[in-house]
Amino acid sequence: MSPPASAAPVPAYYELKGRLAFVTGAATGIGRAIAVALARQGVRVAIGDINLAAAQETATALGGGAIAVEIDVRKRASVEAAFAQVLEGLGGCDLLVANAGVSTMRAALELTDEEWDFNFDVNTRGVFLTNQIAARHFVAQGKGCIVNTASLAAKVGAPFLAHYSASKFAVLGWTQALARELAATGIRVNAVCPGFVSTGMQSREVEWEASLRGVSPQRVIDDYIAQTPLGRLEVPEDVADVVVFLASEQARFMTGQGVNVTGGVYTT
Repeated sequence: MSPPASAAPVPAYYELKGRLAFVTGAATGIGRAIAVALARQGVRVAIGDINLAAAQETATALGGGAIAVEIDVRKRASVEAAFAQVLEGLGGCDLLVANAGVSTMRAALELTDEEWDFNFDVNTRGVFLTNQIAARHFVAQGKGCIVNTASLAAKVGAPFLAHYSASKFAVLGWTQALARELAATGIRVNAVCPGFVSTGMQSREVEWEASLRGVSPQRVIDDYIAQTPLGRLEVPEDVADVVVFLASEQARFMTGQGVNVTGGVYTT
């Protein structure tokens, strides 16, 4: 299986060749596109995912010395073991992309404790654990960079996604605070905020939202596109190319940012 082509060529001047990256939630979707985009710049990538078989398939397709690592970002022991495996398998690490995430949809007044906890355990606790463990290593070695995947829903509360929005708002708060704490060490921490991205996760959300709103799935997709000034659904490569930029020296004076990659849905 060949890696998908990027939506647009990534400039070679990003000077990432030889870097070592750990991308979580990288077996599919946005995470896979990020891994592909980094690899195209000469980065060796560790594909982290709770689904080891899928991670191995992606690593094999990627080539270039990519490795697969099983990780459950909700559990400290799993994150520590995975990061140790990355250090051994790649020979080091100087870039973390904390991308693993989940979603469910339900009206706020019908939310269950289990749904709330699931979203926060993966989306927020997962970012906390991976960031903390990687940042300790980066500070000790004197270099490193972190990019977290937040969401448009981290900027604007989304109906039927109140719990998801809350978890992603927390990711932005953590990103800003950690960036300020680590600034003196030279470790940069930023986040990307994707909009309506065409992935397997979105496909599930479209079905859920259609049922909750009593409309067709196509109507939901049409509404997403209508809200997007650039006039189409986002693709994972749109996000991946911005992550590559944030990881590069071209973004050397950016830290603590939540960068919108939304096609103009939200501009603040």
